[in-house]
Amino acid sequence: MSHKENIRDYQGPAAGWGALKSVTKSWLGSENAFRNLRAMLKTNQNGGFDCPGCAWGESPEDGLVKFCENGAKAVNWEATGRLVDPSFFARYSVSELLKQSDYWLEYQGRLSHPMRYNAESDHYEAISWDDAFALIATHLNRLDSPDQAEFYTSGRASNEAAYLYQLFVRAFGTNNFPDCSNMCHEASGIGMMDTIGVGKGTVVFEDLELADAIFVIGQNPGTNHPRMLEPLREAVKRGAQVVCFNPLKERGLERFQHPQHPFEMLSNGSEPTNTAYFRPALGGDMAAMRGIAKFLLNWEREALEKGEPAVFDHDFINSHTTGLEQYLAEVDATSWTHIVEQSGLSLADIEMAARMYRRAERVVMCWAMGLTQHRHSVPTIQEVVNLQLLRGNVGKPGAGLSPVRGHSNVQGDRTMGIDEQPHDAFLDALEDRFKFRVPRMQGHNAVQAIQAMEAQRSKVFIGLGGNFAQATPDTVRTHAALRNCDLTVQISTKLNRGHLVTGRDALILPCLGRTEIDIQAEGPQGVTVEDTFSMVHISYGQLKPRSAQLRSEPAIIAGIAKATLGDHPIDWDWTVADYRRIRDLIADTIPGFENFNEKLNHPGGFYLGNTAAKRQWNTPSGKAQFAPCALPEQLVNATVLARGDKPDLILQTMRSHDQYNTTLYGLDDRYRGVFGIREVVFANEDDIRRLGFEPGEKVDLVSLWEDGKTRRVSGFVLVAYDMPSGQVAAYYPETNPLVPLESYGDRTFTPTSKFIAIKLEKAQNGNRIPASAV
Repeated sequence: MSHKENIRDYQGPAAGWGALKSVTKSWLGSENAFRNLRAMLKTNQNGGFDCPGCAWGESPEDGLVKFCENGAKAVNWEATGRLVDPSFFARYSVSELLKQSDYWLEYQGRLSHPMRYNAESDHYEAISWDDAFALIATHLNRLDSPDQAEFYTSGRASNEAAYLYQLFVRAFGTNNFPDCSNMCHEASGIGMMDTIGVGKGTVVFEDLELADAIFVIGQNPGTNHPRMLEPLREAVKRGAQVVCFNPLKERGLERFQHPQHPFEMLSNGSEPTNTAYFRPALGGDMAAMRGIAKFLLNWEREALEKGEPAVFDHDFINSHTTGLEQYLAEVDATSWTHIVEQSGLSLADIEMAARMYRRAERVVMCWAMGLTQHRHSVPTIQEVVNLQLLRGNVGKPGAGLSPVRGHSNVQGDRTMGIDEQPHDAFLDALEDRFKFRVPRMQGHNAVQAIQAMEAQRSKVFIGLGGNFAQATPDTVRTHAALRNCDLTVQISTKLNRGHLVTGRDALILPCLGRTEIDIQAEGPQGVTVEDTFSMVHISYGQLKPRSAQLRSEPAIIAGIAKATLGDHPIDWDWTVADYRRIRDLIADTIPGFENFNEKLNHPGGFYLGNTAAKRQWNTPSGKAQFAPCALPEQLVNATVLARGDKPDLILQTMRSHDQYNTTLYGLDDRYRGVFGIREVVFANEDDIRRLGFEPGEKVDLVSLWEDGKTRRVSGFVLVAYDMPSGQVAAYYPETNPLVPLESYGDRTFTPTSKFIAIKLEKAQNGNRIPASAV
């Protein structure tokens, strides 16, 4: 089969008419079209609700429409007219549902009632809320230790829900907080904390409008946070440099058609979103940044010899940094040969990027998971910081560091204390405010939680949102680990595979979405989130809940806590009756949230602040710290190489355009020219033929790892694509079975999903193995 109907060229720009057509299709498919259209107009507006999609911040000006294509899809997906109710579960057994695709499962609609799994009948059956809470309490209270329970959090949970969740779990007695952030920006937090003393970005939205250059590294904003495209386009129009580092040519980083500009739409015009595009090897970004630094060092020495102005910002370096000499010695010791080979870029390309960086007085560095899902991700982030410190590009307008977060409140959840390694100051504040002994032992991150469940050391899993079973690596092992549990609990809006990978006992607890009106004992409630720029704003749902049985996340957490702990350490019912009381507790214990409720009266919310942005360095030395890290000798696992297993190619996993994390809005990837299919692998055509295959042929992907276990996904269509030789790309979660559980970043435990050594083999059979089979 040629799959010509599935693979065809797409010439349109990012956004524009293609986005409007896709949004209209999603809007009509929601079965609540007119109601949802009215709701979408309240997205990201004062008095409306915060987009349930990405964490990109808001531009300060007012506008009728403040959502993007994927934000509209997120709203329609959540506000569907379809229901997954008790009759649905009576019709389908869990075994039957497991045969369906991830897309089919979520497409069935909103969960409507709390449900309990009956292993004897293999069906979910309705259960009352009180009985569900009592069941959870029974399982938790009979554990030998609180550390035998895992408490997962998705980045969509509000600040209020996350704060109550961490308070309940710590009062219960553990720091086991596997979290979606473990799988994305952990390296950003660690790398920046070591060097500048804060683990969040130093940039606010206005800095993008002032920057002379914006470097976009390992990031695909056109799909993952489309509202970023407008400031990139505007930067190019005003003469700033927008410098992209990405192995794939992504449409959003090439050109953009603004849906709110009538002339541009009518003329079918578009504007560029970059001034230079470099395509490094997977894992080669650190080497590329090191190459830029090495050019700067050479030019600095030449300037010194000739008596010309310095390249480095010595006033900043002398006043605000330490460790420069050790770092420059490491730069000197790094050979050009090593830099070029590992970066995958030519020396001329690296020099061009270095010249663009040097000419800019104010530079913003943005990045995402293309940098953070590697073994050497922390040194990579620190090399980005090093580069910025050399030119004083931290703590001045129009410059700084910007890790662009994914899910809408993943940053806020960490601020609220969803952290398996909490700081002592936060735990001290909890103890002082709530008068109980807070656990101090380090808890489990996502990888450690899977390992603990696999070894049957952990027996209860509770998921506050998300789709843990599919979002995590090594899918076969993860599913087996979850099935080892005595109890699995999923707090969710829509059906997903995580509900079907059950422990011996299992619950589905349906919750309100952010689009829905939340009424508690003392009236309608709003919840807050923190965006990627550290702005905190309040969100009010606009739609009537899809079922009278739905409860809010804070109310569900309070119900579990009360059943498990009684009124310790707070009166849970009283607190959740008015979310302002939760925010008062946050204000009592977390810096930056003083007068929390009053600050929310300001339209657009308030800025939490950032010490490094003010050139205050919360490091042991009191200064920003250069990090002298050596480039890795090589990137492929040494044990694999020593065994003689040379990989055919290196795989990165990624999203399609109709996808947000594990949520699939559709089966198209418009910008990459893929329609109605997800089991594809993008590869350089020369690589396809070198390995003895033809474009359109089906292959199996087999990953190589030191444990020698077979990890395989089957029946993937080879798509010839414009990408550097030696690498391939495919969608997750379909390729998550290839990511070994023990293949994670040094210090981060983040799966190395952007660097997987693989072999290509002839497909074992003509049909694909569906994701449900792994």
